[in-house]
Amino acid sequence: MPTRPQPTFAPALSRRVALGMMAALAAWSLAAPAARADSWPAKPIRWVVAYPAGGGSDFLARQLAPQLGKQLGQTLVIDNRPGAAGQIGTDNAAKSAPDGYTLLSGDNGVMVFNSALFRKLPYAVSDFVPVGFMARFPLVLSVNAQSGISSATQWLDLVKKNPGKFSYASPGIGSPHHLAMELIKERSGSFIVHVPYRGTAFATQDMLAGVVPMGVLDTAAALPHFRSGKLKPLAVLSARRVAALPDVPTFAELGIKDVELSAWQGLFVPKGTPEPIVQRLGAELQKALAVPEVKARLEDFGLEVAPSDGAALARHIQRETEFWHALIKSRHITAE
Repeated sequence: MPTRPQPTFAPALSRRVALGMMAALAAWSLAAPAARADSWPAKPIRWVVAYPAGGGSDFLARQLAPQLGKQLGQTLVIDNRPGAAGQIGTDNAAKSAPDGYTLLSGDNGVMVFNSALFRKLPYAVSDFVPVGFMARFPLVLSVNAQSGISSATQWLDLVKKNPGKFSYASPGIGSPHHLAMELIKERSGSFIVHVPYRGTAFATQDMLAGVVPMGVLDTAAALPHFRSGKLKPLAVLSARRVAALPDVPTFAELGIKDVELSAWQGLFVPKGTPEPIVQRLGAELQKALAVPEVKARLEDFGLEVAPSDGAALARHIQRETEFWHALIKSRHITAE
């Protein structure tokens, strides 16, 4: 019986050649992220805004996108994905490829408050890398101009003498505006009924109509109505008076200490984005915020431009998390 032919094999690679190939592959794998970073961006970049079009977050992104795109040599496309206190858009960005082609506008809602307000989130703050701080939205205690309330001192006297009689509007449970009023209530010993809405536009609309007489609004939403005389600013929740409202006192001036909060916006990318891309994006962001025309438009809208690097933004998030989680727990605030 003939023997079965045996397969033949190519001669084995020499140890030297094999080691050389392994070294080359290792070098290529290490160089690949750098190569991708060097060629970035090679296509349009998606900028996720986890809130509706027309709001302050949307305005900031749309003002910065053209300038940032010009500097990077690519188009930045705003992708509004509102819902669930910013969770929908933030989760979408978290699950996107970490390749530098997805950006996220993150605020203290999604990066600080939500983890205390919800038992379970679809994303984690650690899913992101902070790129840099962009701007603050100063918050203002505001009333309908026909409410009969002409000053913060009068307002404070009324709400303290009439617990539960007055109500206030906010863009939603857990929004900076809601928590700002809860901080005011705690520091002043007052009780005002919360009426949450689905966004700043709806809350502002009912304040203008007199359905709800008061609320905390950000300057971006409120300045046009202050200028028209339909709403009246009473006090700002800042350490110092706001440039856009120089005649409006701080709460500290009213004798109520430690009432400071702003709605802020930072830029984030998914965790794993190559460090050279993060560094370049951070540098270009600070450059864009310093362009006089861009800065002027943002300030005219009522924003305080506050550029910083990613490390400073990370430290700010840590400080805010410690403070606001304690307050949310002590006030028994939940979004569920």
